Amino acid sequence: MKKLWKKYQSQLLSDMLTVAIVSLLVKGVGFFKEILIADAYGVSELLDTFLIAFLVPKFIQSVFLNAYGSVFIPNYVQEKQVEKNTGTFQGSSFIITVLIALFMIGVTYIGIDTYLELLFPGHKAQYYELIKTQLWIILPCILFWGISSLISGLLMVENEFLYSSLNVIFVPIITIVLLLFFQSELQEKTLALGLLLGSIVSFLYLIVLGLKKKVLAFNKPDFKNKNIRILLTQVPAKMSSGLINGVNPMVDQYFSAQIAIGAIAALNYGHKIPMVVIGLAGAPIGNTLLPYFSKKAMEGHHKLYEYLKRVLRTALGLMGIITVVLIFLSKLIVQILFERGAFTSEDTTQVYVIQQMYLIQLPFYIVGIIMNKYLTAINKNNFLVLSSLISLALNISLNYIFMELMGTKGLALATSLVSLGNSIAIYLYIKKLHK
Repeated sequence: MKKLWKKYQSQLLSDMLTVAIVSLLVKGVGFFKEILIADAYGVSELLDTFLIAFLVPKFIQSVFLNAYGSVFIPNYVQEKQVEKNTGTFQGSSFIITVLIALFMIGVTYIGIDTYLELLFPGHKAQYYELIKTQLWIILPCILFWGISSLISGLLMVENEFLYSSLNVIFVPIITIVLLLFFQSELQEKTLALGLLLGSIVSFLYLIVLGLKKKVLAFNKPDFKNKNIRILLTQVPAKMSSGLINGVNPMVDQYFSAQIAIGAIAALNYGHKIPMVVIGLAGAPIGNTLLPYFSKKAMEGHHKLYEYLKRVLRTALGLMGIITVVLIFLSKLIVQILFERGAFTSEDTTQVYVIQQMYLIQLPFYIVGIIMNKYLTAINKNNFLVLSSLISLALNISLNYIFMELMGTKGLALATSLVSLGNSIAIYLYIKKLHK
């Protein structure tokens, strides 16, 4: 048993390293894209409208599609190892995903005017038209993201982390090409088209890869399948948790829109480096730990819990050191990466402090990811709804308080404090489970 455990750990570290290297490559390409965007748009109204247009589809992806993809993995592992009827399980899951995606596209199309009037009031008609022009281009991405999420999950279950991780590189590459060669022709549609075309290419790449690796095996769907039923019981809690967490960026943008034009863009730039670090650490941790935890959960929860505690201690220590270093270098990082073209030294002065406030969340965000994957792997998603409600209440309260005290940078600090509170709540619940 000890040898088997070491083998699992060795495989896990190897998979994490693979995903980390690919993530570094993807983030490098993605950051070059952000540099080009900063040069072309600076902190502008046009960039604000793209970010608002992207917000709803991104919200749907993180809340509904990724939530379903997450609960899909542990229950697919159970089906694969026990029931061995994977074709039926896949068929049922893909149908559910497509229906969710199409439903959410329809809801967004019908409700977009009400959404804009409620959350972003007081702007000219041209502002809203810019948002909707870009949104109509982005909306089909929801369908491609949903199917891609399931195929990526299937590849990860089969330990194909290298190929599955590469699919996200197509959006930044295509956006870079459009910015460099077609921006004058595409104008306000440039970023939205980069997102759509990149999502289509990523979807086609995963389809080809899934067929080549023989992980796709569609059979007649059976919604009475035992593991499909278990999956469906976990979906409401996971989606509810994601729904509540997904409201937080909207809350932040709502508060930032009350401050001044360009505040949303300033928050966006200040969020870039923290999100790169979260991506570089969170992608290898999140992508590999969920399949790993799911497989190990079938052997008993006690050893898995002890391993979880060791992982949390290591992650908290390493991310704490990285956070201190990045906070110290924050201004220099913004100057090197963004200060050119339309992005001025005054913008740097504003953005680097916002970045420091966002950086504070790094250790807590990463340990939160780890604990979230643990609870998903053992089908204990219900508590995540409560922790998400606590986070939302904290976010609204702290945004109001710190916006009054500190302006835009106060919104970033509030986000970090919410991550801290969320991580504490989840840890206390997990500890209670194993008393």
